Amino acid sequence: MSIEPSQHSKVIARLRGPLFMTWAGMIAERAARALWPLWSVVIAALAALMLGWHESFPIEVVWSVAVLSSIAAVFFLVRGFITFRLPSRMDALARLDGSLKGRPIQALIDSQAIGPEDEASAAVWRAHQARMAERAADAKAVLPNVRLAAKDPYALRFVAALFLGVALLFGSLWRVGTVTDIAQGTADLASGPVWEGWVEPPAYTGKPSLYLNDQDGQFVVPEGSRISLRLYGEIGALTVAETVSQRLENTGSAADPEQNFITQTSGTLEIAGPNGRSWDISVTPDSAPEVEVTAAPERGADGMMTLPFAASDDYEVIAGSAEITLDLAAITRRYGFEAYPEPRESIVLDLPLPITGDRSDFSETLFGDFSEHPFANLPVTLSMAVQDAKGQTSEPYDYHMELPGRRFFDPMARALVEQRQWLLWSKTNGARTAQMLRAISHRPDDVFRSETAYLKLRVILRRIETQVAYGAFTPEMRDEAAQALWDLALFIEDGDVEDALERMRRAQERLSAAMKNGASDEEIAELMDELRRANENYINQLQREAARSGEPQQRQQGAQDDAMQMTQNDLQEMMDRIQELMEQGRMAEAEQALQELQEMMENMQVAEGQQGQGQQAMEGLAETLRDQQGLSDQAFRDLQEQYNPNAQAGESQGNEGRNGGQGRGESHEGQGGEGQGQEGQQAEGQGLAQRQNELRREVERQRGSLPGAGSEAGDAARDALRRAEEAMRGAGDALERDDLPEAIDRQAEAMDALREGMQNLGEAMAEAEGREGQQGTADGREGGEQRDPLGRSPGANGQAGTDQGLLQGEDVYRRARELLDEIRKRSGESLRTEEERDYLRRLLDRF
Repeated sequence: MSIEPSQHSKVIARLRGPLFMTWAGMIAERAARALWPLWSVVIAALAALMLGWHESFPIEVVWSVAVLSSIAAVFFLVRGFITFRLPSRMDALARLDGSLKGRPIQALIDSQAIGPEDEASAAVWRAHQARMAERAADAKAVLPNVRLAAKDPYALRFVAALFLGVALLFGSLWRVGTVTDIAQGTADLASGPVWEGWVEPPAYTGKPSLYLNDQDGQFVVPEGSRISLRLYGEIGALTVAETVSQRLENTGSAADPEQNFITQTSGTLEIAGPNGRSWDISVTPDSAPEVEVTAAPERGADGMMTLPFAASDDYEVIAGSAEITLDLAAITRRYGFEAYPEPRESIVLDLPLPITGDRSDFSETLFGDFSEHPFANLPVTLSMAVQDAKGQTSEPYDYHMELPGRRFFDPMARALVEQRQWLLWSKTNGARTAQMLRAISHRPDDVFRSETAYLKLRVILRRIETQVAYGAFTPEMRDEAAQALWDLALFIEDGDVEDALERMRRAQERLSAAMKNGASDEEIAELMDELRRANENYINQLQREAARSGEPQQRQQGAQDDAMQMTQNDLQEMMDRIQELMEQGRMAEAEQALQELQEMMENMQVAEGQQGQGQQAMEGLAETLRDQQGLSDQAFRDLQEQYNPNAQAGESQGNEGRNGGQGRGESHEGQGGEGQGQEGQQAEGQGLAQRQNELRREVERQRGSLPGAGSEAGDAARDALRRAEEAMRGAGDALERDDLPEAIDRQAEAMDALREGMQNLGEAMAEAEGREGQQGTADGREGGEQRDPLGRSPGANGQAGTDQGLLQGEDVYRRARELLDEIRKRSGESLRTEEERDYLRRLLDRF
């Protein structure tokens, strides 16, 4: 006995929806399996049309591909209809029933085959059908199973789908309509001649290509654009006439099917014949680039030259160079310049270009240190030239100037540098230079404050005189003597403690006189920089003197309890206070503060060997390096924001309050970061520039208080910090100009110099620790310093001998000069044997 007909009808009615959806899915499944090659060909052809490939290939290729695609589509369509089978209702019912547990639909359709007359058996069957009806009521449509991997092992359908996706992103549906233009062109080709043309500007211009068929009667193109024409139909039906290429040779026939030429000047282009057209073409000439110096060169404290310049071009400047040659016409030919100068190669420098941004119009700064070059402080001609992407070179821009070099404030140092310049001018000045050096050293007590400097000068003098006398003054010997004079000039300029103190006094006196006489702000600023350098040199000389003394400085200070002491921070604060008072016009207070500074400097003492001094200096440099890194990071973020402000908005919020070593400017925090437009950017740049200048002054302070003076590693560390200062100065100037790429470059140089300075400082600290470990011990025995019977200190590792002289005290230099005079006197006595005089001359040459 089966389920009641009414209940059966209700179950079937509930299954109509899922059954229909299952049947439709089966139709889609079988259609996809039968027709997937067809729709793959269709969407691939549609993608090619959307990308405009039919516009780029010859018409023959386009039509060939179109015919092959059509044949393939018809073939796959016919094969698909042959293999396609429409699913029946029972197929859908069987799939739906198979998705249910126990196949309930089949149970509802079945009838009881055994024991339908038995009431108990019939009751069990009805109960079973009732449960199956409840289960069938929950039936849901079965999703189609489109598995084509076996039929498409190379996944060509996905390639076609990807192709269509690319076309949707980068193509256009409007390009599909141009197929009718091709068809129309073919029809026209069948009925008469047709043509096509393109205009391709040079790649470096960045201009787009033009389709000549779409252009009106007049258009503008850059100079050097290539025009390509193709003529279809009977040869001679169409001819080309143009006046833009100025071709005189290899013009070919006006009826050639393919023609190419380059635009050189404005003119006309005409295609004569059926469907022909004409155009008036305006050619924009590519002008040569330009370059010029925008401000007078500036000279740094160490002689570093900075020369601002600007360059421009229609499109892009790709290279530039500067050549510095001697301006003989501007030199007064007297004294050492009377002789004809020896030929010297000109100085050739590559001009710096922006790393990022527009190179069509930019400003940069040329850096160079020519302090030791023979052209230093002489009139020169600087010739600049730049080159554009086309290969054109600008007209040479000649700028006449005096090549900046290092300035020497000591009169003796200036005189030696002048004699060095005469030697480098021409080696024929050797005799004149020897005479001048002999005149300078004739009365050494009046001009030399250091016996060492006098003896070094006498050695240089004797070598020059001997080489000139024997004709051995070669260019190599001349260059060696010039280098020795330069080193001696630096030694005299820096001097010892007394020289440094005298230089500091002169700088203070000049600054005080300038304030009283109402000098200009530029002159006062220059004198203030000179005073800073003089104070720094004085402190360095005090440290070197303490290092050479061999005794802890605290012992020397014990006898001077009433002497004033000050730290480098106190000195820097006082110098800043004096400069601030002068800028405010409070000259009387500034002069009083200057007098107090002079008193404090003259009574200042330097403490050497203090515990932790080197470690504190190392920690200070590490903190400075972190601050510089933070400033560089902020400058880089600002550069990113200039080119992509939207992408950097979230990042800026995430970085808020994270200064990176106080690298973020004032305008990035609080209300200062809410500035809008150009004013906000300028305020931000000024904030970064101010912080950069503050960091530079901090490095200047650290350099003045750096330990290890007198040692090779300590001096190397100071030189590295000096280079870091110059780089920071350049970065600050670039930030004030809002030239972020240049600022980032200079900041990178500053960080490299700081790292080098920290490395050198570490070496100096290691050397100092080694010396302290050996202090007070000789040959493994404690006690005082061991000496030999002659009173000399033992050398390294306890070996006999020492580099110290037998004489000690202030009389040593006077005694050395007396010995030199006696040797010189005996070498000139003719009564002595030739062997003895030759020995004495060798002594003089050596000393």
